[in-house]
Amino acid sequence: MDPLAAHRVPGDPPWDVYLTGTVFLDIVFTGLDSAPVRGTESWARGMGSSPGGVANMATALARLGLRTALAAAFGDDKYGEYCWETLERGEGVDLSLSRVVGGWHSPVTVSMAYEGERTMVSHGHEAPLPREAPGPCPAGQGVARSCVASLRPGHPQEWIATAARAGSRVFANSGWDESGAWDLAALPGLEHCEAFVLNAAEAMRYTRARDARAAAHALAEAVPLAVVTMGAEGAYAADGRTGEVARVPGIVVEPLDTTGAGDVFMAGFVTGTLAGWPLADRLALAGLIAALSVQEFGGSLSAPGWSEIAAWWRQTREPAAGGEAAAERAAARYAFLDALLPGDAPPWPRRRAVPTLGFRDTPAPGRAGER
Repeated sequence: MDPLAAHRVPGDPPWDVYLTGTVFLDIVFTGLDSAPVRGTESWARGMGSSPGGVANMATALARLGLRTALAAAFGDDKYGEYCWETLERGEGVDLSLSRVVGGWHSPVTVSMAYEGERTMVSHGHEAPLPREAPGPCPAGQGVARSCVASLRPGHPQEWIATAARAGSRVFANSGWDESGAWDLAALPGLEHCEAFVLNAAEAMRYTRARDARAAAHALAEAVPLAVVTMGAEGAYAADGRTGEVARVPGIVVEPLDTTGAGDVFMAGFVTGTLAGWPLADRLALAGLIAALSVQEFGGSLSAPGWSEIAAWWRQTREPAAGGEAAAERAAARYAFLDALLPGDAPPWPRRRAVPTLGFRDTPAPGRAGER
């Protein structure tokens, strides 16, 4: 399914979305009864491995049908090989702007999920640039329809301004400010961004606002469109250009692993924006796919595709799913899906995070018959 089919014309750029960043190998443990305790050994009831970092968003975008390009460095170890093959061959992400770096090992994150949250431990070295001048405008290939940038205080990225000037729509997010300054002026490139997506804790710190709604309106004075996510409570957005606002409640699910939920949300919001949907529908799709993703292992391979969205929609409209009133509310909020989803599309088997990176095709010497 191509959500941008109605908008494509001859001469379009080769990519719908350009991303750059660090790819991690994520190892996720779930089924922990509590946080690990120093001096003890904890056993997890579940484990999965998948590409992580910027791969979370790249996979989510590709599974929604967007032509996605990723510029990243990959280690020449087995972890890097697995991440490259999973993204390029398994998910259809364009890695022509990426490269394999000899002698550089892949960054790794171990995530431990418990009590609806997660604790992460990461290791890695600074990723070499995939190109001398990375950006969404390589010679002879045109500009991407949009880009997603992760802004960091005091870390300018020249490609953001280049992309914006060339006509690419720039979406941005930002992680936790370890400096503690929480100064919007210290986020280089924000002035070139069309939309800024933050979680409530980050937004309130950047704006000194009392709640997420006030934070969104304060952010909309600095960037055309501000989106504040509130976890299970949903999301709120304010458009500083038109004055439009939207609030969509969250979808209550039992989370297995919340890794990458924010990246999946961004992928849904970018998709709806490029497709020209109303603001509330964009928030609804983004929140829906984020909720579906946390019910699976891993931040990338947990991202749902349209067949999984369709399965959720069919189930949700049945009164037995949560009562007649719940079905009516869902039908009203997500009615826009009826015009998008194919009615009889067969399920598309998706790759999922697995406990090990791969099994041998034939038993190793001396281990005949073992699995």
